[in-house]
Amino acid sequence: MKLRLLTSLKSLYLALFFLIMVFPLYWIVITSLKPRKEIFSLPIRYWPERFTLENYANIFKVSKFHVYIGNSLLVSVIAAIIVICIATLSGYVMARFQFRGHKQIMMAFFSTQMLPGFISLAPLYLLMSDMNLINNRLSLVLTYTVMLIPFSTIMLRGFFQRIPSSLEEAAMIDGCSRLTALIRVIIPVMLPGIASTFIFAFVQNWNELFMAVMFLDDESLKTLPVAMNSFVMKFDVDWGSMSAGTVLSVIPTVVLFAFAQRYIVEGLTQGAEKG
Repeated sequence: MKLRLLTSLKSLYLALFFLIMVFPLYWIVITSLKPRKEIFSLPIRYWPERFTLENYANIFKVSKFHVYIGNSLLVSVIAAIIVICIATLSGYVMARFQFRGHKQIMMAFFSTQMLPGFISLAPLYLLMSDMNLINNRLSLVLTYTVMLIPFSTIMLRGFFQRIPSSLEEAAMIDGCSRLTALIRVIIPVMLPGIASTFIFAFVQNWNELFMAVMFLDDESLKTLPVAMNSFVMKFDVDWGSMSAGTVLSVIPTVVLFAFAQRYIVEGLTQGAEKG
């Protein structure tokens, strides 16, 4: 009897937790499909009387929303790829070699995660201005890359530590160099961890707002978070367009997670195991 009661309470708790997590997403989707007059109508309607796509049409009519999506994809993908290339090598070095300053470097990587990002806004803006990179998407690529390398290195170092060093040692005995052994032997085993880190980097780049607002003024260069921010006006918020834009902005990450789901699960499992 006690076991059944405990199981029922756990199921109820999980159901409530699921509803709390899913309801905001449901409300955003429903709001994006409501006519504008119905969004603020009373009593609150949890299901629209009439479905409409006018909010989706409006965001493409009043703004270059397709350009913003393209800019976000370009910046996010390029920066994430560069991060993975650099962090894979640095994570391997930090996992396989002990050298003077090893602990200090790891502490420095961890310390960067404790600092609020807005602290670096002013010096970064001055640096990009001196390099003539204001109003240039390259400024975002460079900034995102530098910001994400430390934590990505920490993530990949953990995955490398769970792969026996005997794998590359066997490959080197067979005639491979260390770099060749890394590329041909270790990286294929590391794909789940690399996929997890890539998705982490992509999502961070995709959602970043402050740097994009600081560095980009040209309408044709703005990213998606900047476009979403423009729906918040001085005395009003266009909730219909905001909700429609949010739904569209979630789609790329959902598609990415759907395609990489197997790698993510394997990566999380691999990262939780002891080597």
